[in-house]
Amino acid sequence: MVEGSETKKVITLETLNSMKALWLKDKSETTDEELNEFYKHISHDWTEPLHTIRAKIEGTLEYRLLLFIPAKAPFDLFHRDGNYGIHLYVKRVFIMDDCKELMPEYLRFMRGVVDSEDLSLNVSRELLQQDRQVSKMRNGIVNKVLDALKTMKKNDDAQYQTFWGEFGQVLKEGIYGDQDNKDALLDLTLCQTTNDPEELTSLQSYIDRMKPDQENIYYLTGESRQAVENSPHLESFLDKGYEVLIFAEPVDDVWLQSVFEYQGKNFQSAAKGMADLGTEEEKKESEEKRKEQEETYGTLMESLQKELDEHIKEVRVSSRLTSSAACLVGDDSDMTPQMEKLMQQMGQAMPTQKRILELNPNHPILDKLHGIYDSDKTASELGDYAQLLYGQALLAEGGQLPDPGKFSKLVADLMVQAL
Repeated sequence: MVEGSETKKVITLETLNSMKALWLKDKSETTDEELNEFYKHISHDWTEPLHTIRAKIEGTLEYRLLLFIPAKAPFDLFHRDGNYGIHLYVKRVFIMDDCKELMPEYLRFMRGVVDSEDLSLNVSRELLQQDRQVSKMRNGIVNKVLDALKTMKKNDDAQYQTFWGEFGQVLKEGIYGDQDNKDALLDLTLCQTTNDPEELTSLQSYIDRMKPDQENIYYLTGESRQAVENSPHLESFLDKGYEVLIFAEPVDDVWLQSVFEYQGKNFQSAAKGMADLGTEEEKKESEEKRKEQEETYGTLMESLQKELDEHIKEVRVSSRLTSSAACLVGDDSDMTPQMEKLMQQMGQAMPTQKRILELNPNHPILDKLHGIYDSDKTASELGDYAQLLYGQALLAEGGQLPDPGKFSKLVADLMVQAL
């Protein structure tokens, strides 16, 4: 019994010693089974890794790396104080097992070993933060990881789709956090799209499908795909055959604030600015029609705006609505409602942001309101209908009513009148 235990202990130690040297071996000298066992040992993950990255860097800096992309996201992926899992060795001597200095936050899911020939054996975490060699090593390691992901995306779509499903949300943090690699990360980004309910698309593929006269990459953010698909902001885009990218993760509102173009095409929110779609001739025709509508409904819009002055900065006729009566839009520089909510959740005091209420000039309700206004410009029901239109627009985008009780009463009163 004792002899068996001692034998087992010796075998275990020999195995661990062998595993520590794996990153020093050439690819031909290691098996997939050895690499998988090594990954499990250093990551405490009992599933096999999705992908392995190994490299030997020579030149002014010399170091080896053996890195793994897990098949599943770790439970602490979104815990900022979680373990990065990068083991640092110097000349094959173990230094630390959580070397955050070698990997940016948006790659915190990576696991593996980096072994340097140049760092001092006495290096501390404080010195690592200031060491120029470490900074250069970090840049080299990040490039290796991004290159590996680029190759995976090009050569193995199924594997990359798996990776994106687990880590795409984290990778997108680098778009606003790592300006040096922003373009590479945008190349790697996959997006939901109105073009297909199931498949994701790259930004380049979206551009390849753009209409000949299309100048912008159109997108819409929301709390879920379903909420975005049901948004009135999409009506004219879908009606005219424009594909719109759907972004439904909290990080999307953050990085979209810092990225303005990709491959020469500007990002444009379907919920901001004016929805000027079509050819130059169609845009000109639409502008002329909008001017006529503004002349027709201009004074009514001003009256409704006075009723809603506490909540909005303008009421105007819409060119983006085809079936809904109303929607709320922002100016190009305005913060999205999702971003505003995210900032509030982070404890940041946010000033009240007023947006624009757009009304559908082709909806029967606007003609009815115009008739009431022509008959009596001080009619009390104008204020009630203004509040209902504003509340309807808020609810359509998943917003929160400022006074749910008052809105409910207005709806009930309207039902009584209609019955």
